[in-house]
Amino acid sequence: MFRRLYDWVIALAGHRHAVPAMGAVSFLESSFFPIPPDVMLVPMVLANRAKAFRIALVCTIASVLGGLLGYAIGYYLFETLGAWVVRVYGLQSARDGFLAGFEQYGTWIILIKGLTPIPYKLVTIASGAAHFDLFTFIWASILTRGARFFVIAALLWKFGEPVRHFIEKHLTLLTWIFLIALVGGFVAFRYLF
Repeated sequence: MFRRLYDWVIALAGHRHAVPAMGAVSFLESSFFPIPPDVMLVPMVLANRAKAFRIALVCTIASVLGGLLGYAIGYYLFETLGAWVVRVYGLQSARDGFLAGFEQYGTWIILIKGLTPIPYKLVTIASGAAHFDLFTFIWASILTRGARFFVIAALLWKFGEPVRHFIEKHLTLLTWIFLIALVGGFVAFRYLF
C-alpha cells in the first residue's frame, strides 16, 4: 500500500502543477490543515533536484503566508474558529499553558516549534491569540520555516540518489516513523505545554 502511494506521490511531484499544489498544502498546514508540506517537499525535490531550492522557497513563503492566516484566526477569531481548530486537534487542555508561555518565551516558542513535528498551525493560532508582536512573529516564522525546508532541500539536493534509494528500500519503516513523529508531535504539544 505504501509503495503505491509513494509511486503516486513521486509521479505527482513531477507534474507541472506540483509546485503550486505543494504551496497550497504548505499555506493551509500553517493555519488548519493536518498534513505537513514535507510529504510533498521530499518527493518533489527527489524528482527534480535541480529545483530543490526553488521548491523550498515556495514552501517557505507559502508556510509564512499561511502562518499569517493562522495568526489572524488566533487574533480575531480565537473564540470561534481558533477554538474549533484547537478542539479538532484535542489540545484544549494545553491551550492556556501555551498562551501563558508566549508572555515569557514567545520568540523561542516560534523558533523551536517551527522546526519540530509539533503542529505549526497551533503556534500560529496561539501567537495571534496571545497578541504576540506581528513583526517578530513574521521574522521568526521566516527563519524557522525557511531553515526547516531549506535544510531538507539541501540534504536531498546533495545526497539525492542515495537518499532516494534508502527511502525506497525502507519505505514502510520510514512511513511508520513519520506517522509516529506526527502523532507524537500532537501528543507532546497536548501534554507538555
